[in-house]
Amino acid sequence: MTDEPSTNPTHESADVDAAADDADEEVSLSILISRKLRAQKLTETRIDLLLCTYLSGKLQQEILAMKTRLEEIEKEAATMREMREAQEREAKAIAAVAAAPADPDAMETEDDRQASDDRSVYVGNVDYSASPEEIQAHFQSCGTINRVTILCDKFTGHPKGYAYVEFADPAFVETAVSLHESLFKGRLIKVTMKRTNIPGFTRGRGRGGFRGAYRGGGRGGGYGYQPYRARGRGRGRGQYA
Repeated sequence: MTDEPSTNPTHESADVDAAADDADEEVSLSILISRKLRAQKLTETRIDLLLCTYLSGKLQQEILAMKTRLEEIEKEAATMREMREAQEREAKAIAAVAAAPADPDAMETEDDRQASDDRSVYVGNVDYSASPEEIQAHFQSCGTINRVTILCDKFTGHPKGYAYVEFADPAFVETAVSLHESLFKGRLIKVTMKRTNIPGFTRGRGRGGFRGAYRGGGRGGGYGYQPYRARGRGRGRGQYA
């Protein structure tokens, strides 16, 4: 019985198939990894793009918010500036009113005021219902009168009970003083020379005022009650020039 060399084609074929399968598997894995890498790279790029877009939008929002806040701050600053300017204007107006002379005719110098006081008399214990025209009528015999001022309380506007009579010439003052303790509207009035250095004899806010010369006839008009003012337009009871 002759022995023939034994062959095992099944095993050899199996080995070849296994090697081929391994090669195919390696190729497939490489392709898969490559695809995954490519896919991952694409994803990262996309993520970077999305992130850049997000950050850009976020930055724009922050810039817009900053601009909005800046505009609000500027508006608040403008409002505060306007309020401050309004307060300054109001303070200046109040200061101007406080510094303004009681007589609205003109700003008087110290010399003018002294000259006016030298031509004036103080009249005390004046009835509260008295008008500038009535006081003028009481002193008209003394000489030409420039102005009559009845002093009023600056808070209530009520007469204080005294007045000033300004004459056209200082010589008339002495005659007017002679009417001291004369009867006027049922009261004995006090009449003294007005002096700027006498406390309480300064100009104040009063009412009314007769301006002009009384000459017993002619044209003109009187000045009546006006709170907080040295003069005011009112009723006339005589003939003035």
